[in-house]
Amino acid sequence: QVQLVESGGGLVQPGGSLRLSCAAPGFTLDYYAIGWFRQAPGKEREGVSCINFSDGSTYYADSVKGRFTISRDSDKNTVYLQINSLKPEDTAIYYCAADSHLGVQAMCVMGPYYDDMNYWGKGTLVTVSS
Repeated sequence: QVQLVESGGGLVQPGGSLRLSCAAPGFTLDYYAIGWFRQAPGKEREGVSCINFSDGSTYYADSVKGRFTISRDSDKNTVYLQINSLKPEDTAIYYCAADSHLGVQAMCVMGPYYDDMNYWGKGTLVTVSS
């Protein structure tokens, strides 16, 4: 069964922007930390930005700070990742995940290695190329 659904990926030029969405059709995100992760070809999955859905607290990896913005919309039960000034090295499959126990920093740092993550989406591909 599908618990999280990512959308918004695509092919963009360097310097361009995208907005990714993570929706939860079957449950409310109110009690979860939600994270955006990415996995580039040949590399390990890494956390890029995470948010506590209830209070809005956020965490950003240094590599994306100042370019990426995470936000949530409780009415739509959705988390967004606005990604600006895209670089070729941002090319990756972007995944969202949700967990009811981890804080936002732990979510981003250990999330890729956390076997008890409540939910993972299937990912959306972002390709940055001229």
